[in-house]
Amino acid sequence: MADWPDVWLIVPVFNEGQVIGDVVRNARKTFPNIVCVDDGSRDNSSEEIRSAGAHLVRHPVNLGQGAAIQTGLEYARSRPGARYFVTFDADGQHQVDDVLAMLERLRAEDVDIVVGTRFHGDTSHIPWIKRFVLQTVVLLSRRTRRLGLTDAHNGLRVFNRTVADQMNITLNGMSHASEIVHMIERYGWRVTEEPVTILYTDYSMAKGQSMINGINIVFETMIKNRAGL
Repeated sequence: MADWPDVWLIVPVFNEGQVIGDVVRNARKTFPNIVCVDDGSRDNSSEEIRSAGAHLVRHPVNLGQGAAIQTGLEYARSRPGARYFVTFDADGQHQVDDVLAMLERLRAEDVDIVVGTRFHGDTSHIPWIKRFVLQTVVLLSRRTRRLGLTDAHNGLRVFNRTVADQMNITLNGMSHASEIVHMIERYGWRVTEEPVTILYTDYSMAKGQSMINGINIVFETMIKNRAGL
C-alpha cells in the first residue's frame, strides 16, 4: 500500500451490505485510501464499510449514483496529498489489477483521464442487453464518437487532480456518465481508454441496469443528441 498513498478510490454504495465489506478489504490490500458514500442504504452497508476500514460518508436519503460519486470526490480531493482518483463500483465487478494498469498509464502518458472499456476482444461474456444499450449509446452520441470512446458508461475511471478539481457532477442518477463525457470535451481533458475485465456475477447482474433503465439511457442520449448537448 505504500506505493499508492496519493490515490483515492471513490465507491458509491446503495444497499450493498452483502458484498461491500469484501470489495473494500480486497481493494485495501493495494490502496489504503478508500471513501465509500452510503447513498441512503436501508441495509447494513455502513456497518460493513466501517468494519472493512474505509472512510464513510453517508447520504440520509438515496440521491443516485452521480450524487454519490460527486460527494465522494469532494471528500477525496480535500484530503492531503490526493493526486489521483478512481471511481470504483461497490458490487465486485471491477478489478484492482485494471486500476493499477490505468494508474500506470495516467502517470506515464500525457493524459488526464483513463476510462475503462469492455469492448475489446471477445465480448460474448457481456450480457446482450448491456451490449445493446452501451453500443447504441455510442452510436447515438456524436460527442462520444468524437472523443474515441467505446464504453462511456463504464464506471471504472482513473483521473488526475486537474480533472478532480474541475469535475462537478450535477446529474444525480445514471446520466452522470454522459455528463462526464460532456465535461471531457468541454474542459479539453486528454482522454484515453484501457481494456478492462468486468466480472459479471448473479449478484452484480441482479443489482445492475434493468432493461427499463437501459432504454431510458438510450432515450436520453437521443434527446441530448438532437439538442446538440
